[in-house]
Amino acid sequence: MPLLALWLFVPRLLVAQAPQQITVSGTVTNKTSQEKLAGVTVTVKGSKAGAITDASGHFTLSLQHSWPVTLVFTSVGYEREEMVVHSQAPIEVGLNTGEILGTEVVVAASRVAESILKSPVSVERLDSRSIRNSPAPSFYDALANVKGVDLSTQSLTFKSVNTRGFASNGNTRLVQLVDGMDNQAPGLNFSVGNIIGITELDLDRVELLPGASSALYGPNALNGILLMTSKNPFDYQGLSAVVKSGVLSDDGRSTATTGFYDVNLRYAQAFNKKFAFKLNVGYLHAKDWQAYDTRDQSLQNGHTIANGTRANNEAYNGVNVYADETNINMYTSLQPTAFNPATPLGANIAALSAATGGAITPQMIYGSIMPDSSHAFVSRTGYNERDLTDNTTKNLKISGAFHYRITPKTEAILQGSYGTGTTVYTGADRYSIRNFRMGQYKAEVRGENFYVRAYTTQERSGDSYAIGILGSGINEAWKPSQTWFTQYFGAYATESLTTFATAFQTALAGGQTPAQAYAAAANAAKSGAGKFATDARGVADQGRLLPGTAAFNAAADSVKNRPIPGSAAGVGAKFLDKTNLYQGEFMYNFSSLIKVLEVLVGGNYRVYDLNSEGTLFALDDNGKEFRIKEGGGYVQVAKPLLQEHLKLTASLRYDKNMNFEGQFSPRISAVYTLAGTHNIRASYQTGFRIPTNQDQYIDLNTPTAHLLGGLPFFRDRYHLNSGPVYSLESVQAGAPKQYTFQEYKPEKIQAWEIGYRSLIDQKLVIDAYAYWDNFQHFSGTQALIQPTSATTYNTFAIPVNYTKDIHSWGWALGLDYNFPQRFVAGGNISYNELLNQKDLNGFVASYNTPKVKYNLYVGNRGIGKSNIGFNVTWRWQQAFVWQSNFVAALVNARALSEIPAYGTVDAQVSKFFPASKITLKLGGANIFNKAYTQSWGNPTVGAQYYASIGYNL
Repeated sequence: MPLLALWLFVPRLLVAQAPQQITVSGTVTNKTSQEKLAGVTVTVKGSKAGAITDASGHFTLSLQHSWPVTLVFTSVGYEREEMVVHSQAPIEVGLNTGEILGTEVVVAASRVAESILKSPVSVERLDSRSIRNSPAPSFYDALANVKGVDLSTQSLTFKSVNTRGFASNGNTRLVQLVDGMDNQAPGLNFSVGNIIGITELDLDRVELLPGASSALYGPNALNGILLMTSKNPFDYQGLSAVVKSGVLSDDGRSTATTGFYDVNLRYAQAFNKKFAFKLNVGYLHAKDWQAYDTRDQSLQNGHTIANGTRANNEAYNGVNVYADETNINMYTSLQPTAFNPATPLGANIAALSAATGGAITPQMIYGSIMPDSSHAFVSRTGYNERDLTDNTTKNLKISGAFHYRITPKTEAILQGSYGTGTTVYTGADRYSIRNFRMGQYKAEVRGENFYVRAYTTQERSGDSYAIGILGSGINEAWKPSQTWFTQYFGAYATESLTTFATAFQTALAGGQTPAQAYAAAANAAKSGAGKFATDARGVADQGRLLPGTAAFNAAADSVKNRPIPGSAAGVGAKFLDKTNLYQGEFMYNFSSLIKVLEVLVGGNYRVYDLNSEGTLFALDDNGKEFRIKEGGGYVQVAKPLLQEHLKLTASLRYDKNMNFEGQFSPRISAVYTLAGTHNIRASYQTGFRIPTNQDQYIDLNTPTAHLLGGLPFFRDRYHLNSGPVYSLESVQAGAPKQYTFQEYKPEKIQAWEIGYRSLIDQKLVIDAYAYWDNFQHFSGTQALIQPTSATTYNTFAIPVNYTKDIHSWGWALGLDYNFPQRFVAGGNISYNELLNQKDLNGFVASYNTPKVKYNLYVGNRGIGKSNIGFNVTWRWQQAFVWQSNFVAALVNARALSEIPAYGTVDAQVSKFFPASKITLKLGGANIFNKAYTQSWGNPTVGAQYYASIGYNL
């Protein structure tokens, strides 16, 4: 009987415990302010089921589950909360503010969601809430506070991000993705800051992987990858707005203090849980920072950067002064004329020599009236940068998206972003990017375990132009250099010879011997050299076009509207580019189908459609510009071991560009977890960079050199393989040496890294890493001389690979601590070093990073129940040497192009009003106005003070 009763009871017990269709709903709020919290992750403990709260803090979960249900609530900046739910009655959950939990979820490191603590490689994360509390004027500026990040400010709206050295202003070694789309300008192959990107209100999170990332993200992710993700309109609905205004202040600007304003609007709405859309608009307007470094970087005539000026150095070449790069040696140029009796100068020198019976030779006279050849360089008079470009900057960003939920876990997305702006950036020249336009348009289907997307990037350079070429073009339009130098040399020689002859004749008349008279005359000529130079420049510059005049503006407009390099009508400075990029890609995660391993596969195909209207890029045999095709695929396998204390991950990617051999990029990593919170990671991975579109196909004849791409067909087209071609270095050394071409290859990097990340007592987060990199096939520029006759030659500049490996290493440490009453403090320090700098033999590796830099901060997002928050951040970096094509004039003295050390303080205080959803904020970047620059030739950055009012942030 007891057995029978038990047998009858068991089925009833099983039925009672069987899963059923249930619904759990509720609202999540900030326990202190009672603010409804959007974007909170709600999961069922022990299950993958979950939801995210909407703009009203509400969530609904439909489950196959039995009662009770344990829900877990997590959100960045809040303490984790668990609640056991016994019925379908709506619940209310309040979350406590918690500043540092170390529980953030990241996607970038492995292309799958995982705890940042257990990431297999170094990863940094900024979420929208932490960015709102940052004192930086924009989220892009806030990246400077991230561990190991270098930020190069080229203008207010154009900043380049880099990690671990080997950087340039337009950084082609770090990839920037916006919602999965490569944010590069296709013709330039680098991102133009955030001019075409996500608006502040639509930003959900930023993830940064420092170092090589090609194993999962493909070409060009040598130094890192920056992923920006926008807000989903299903999860963040309603109207949000922020208006920010303030002043920029720097004493060196044309007007020291000027105003700026920045406006952002976002609206999103969902219908029937199936369809949602969003629309974003952002506009910024300001007078930009200015580049006004007038130090002399010519290093000629015996002068240095420290003491050279236009007043004391006739070969003066100011850092941010343009058109003064053109220089000629007066001694050697005038010598043939001076010894030719058929010329007026030669006749006067010959007559003076004859009057002494040949005791004083023409050579002696010429040597006396001229500076010696090493001090006889003369450059044209240049224009300051502020004379050649208006420093008004503006940026308009418009974006929108339509989302359709095919199933609760699968969305179809149509998305478009369009931006236009005016700014300045630094490359081999300074470039005024005026009315630049770029659009990105995407179609995507995304599920829980996959995505398929296709997108295009459309670049239009607008009215952009090269500032340095503009300066030279204005000079040439007014007076060709040949005429200008002829007038200068003639005026100098005439006045110097007249002074010599007068003193010589006076001395002879006074009874001195010819030798004594010669010494006195030579001394008079040498003593008057400064005056002769000033007078000669006055003669050559007479009638020179002056900034602000109608004639100057007319000449400038003509040069700016003529494409580089120009035509028979004159020099052209316009940068003309209408290149497009097209890409399709996919990813599938097999983890739901394969239980033994985590398996991920993906791939992409890309096409660059070059279009510079024949001005920048080479034409094929049919007179058309080239289309560059490349593609790749990857597989990643991961396996937890030792009761999930150890996780091993292996990735392998293969990529092929039509012009280069295929590249394999493996990555192997391991993460070991101790005591639940201590995570030790180690990885080996490779990365590579395909030469830029310009490095492959540029064909541009500039005033200084003919720029050619590195592809082999250029060598045949310009007969570089069939005739004598010498390296510029060998010609300058007086021993021309035939240059031997090597295969031009993609850059590669091998990277080793170990790291440690831990969360201790829910208060202290420690993150540390050390890395070692081996760089191969580093790309640089080689100048070549091709003789065309006994006295003429062509000068070419082509990209080539450095033949030796380059090594670097570094480490970083970050500490963040959560104090009582929601006070937080922390900081980070990083160290980077190029190991074999002395072995490079003058090769420019562009290792542009300070050895040591650190950031410190203290703040509170809400003091007590006041809803008043603050943050103060101190940043400091060591002095370092900047290397780039912009300082090529320094030749072997590039060590003088030092970026001084600087420290700066940013601060903000904010007040939130829950009832009206209004946030007021006062802040400033570099509040003590300690002016600094971050790279050679770039603008000086002063203080930026602002006030903002935001709604529903």
